[in-house]
Amino acid sequence: MKVHFNLYLFVAVLFVVGGVFGALLVNVLTLEQQQDLADEVGQYVHYMGAGVGTSEEEVFWERFFFHLKWLVLIWLLGVTVVGIPGILALNFFKGTLIGFALGVLVGQYGWKGVVFSFLTMAPQNVIAVPALIIASVAAISFGLFIVKNRLLGQSGELLPQLGSLTSSSLLMLLLLAGAALIEAYISPSVIGWATPYLSPQNGMI
Repeated sequence: MKVHFNLYLFVAVLFVVGGVFGALLVNVLTLEQQQDLADEVGQYVHYMGAGVGTSEEEVFWERFFFHLKWLVLIWLLGVTVVGIPGILALNFFKGTLIGFALGVLVGQYGWKGVVFSFLTMAPQNVIAVPALIIASVAAISFGLFIVKNRLLGQSGELLPQLGSLTSSSLLMLLLLAGAALIEAYISPSVIGWATPYLSPQNGMI
């Protein structure tokens, strides 16, 4: 349990560091790049708020398969053992993506962007992020088991460990499906409700 706790803590901290890096990365962009990005974000928010876009079912399957690919990649990296650094890099990259998105919204809308991000990004990520961290720790634990009990010559049953990794991944897939449902059926409505308050004419969101 102590080893797993340390892994959870390490992966979680790595994700947070990635988030901070992503938020700071916005400041590295030139003013022209920031403006172009802000315009694209503004158009996206406008279209979502107006209800323009793909259907909820299409969004669900797109997000579900996105999460599935991410989960399968983590599983494969864990099974190959040498992919453990790749798992850590994926968590850092995931944090960077979320931090960058938050940084763009805050840079364009100020404190309103913080509230808007909380309303639109937090509901699905409060499920997706822990699920990916748990899957990552399970994959890293399996890789460490292989190193300890196979490469270093110690005994150990491989199939139960592989079964544990696979079952954990499948369970996390169910959670990620729930996150995809939120992204498809709840987030668009929340964006539509919150978008008008991003206007400079509104003092509060």
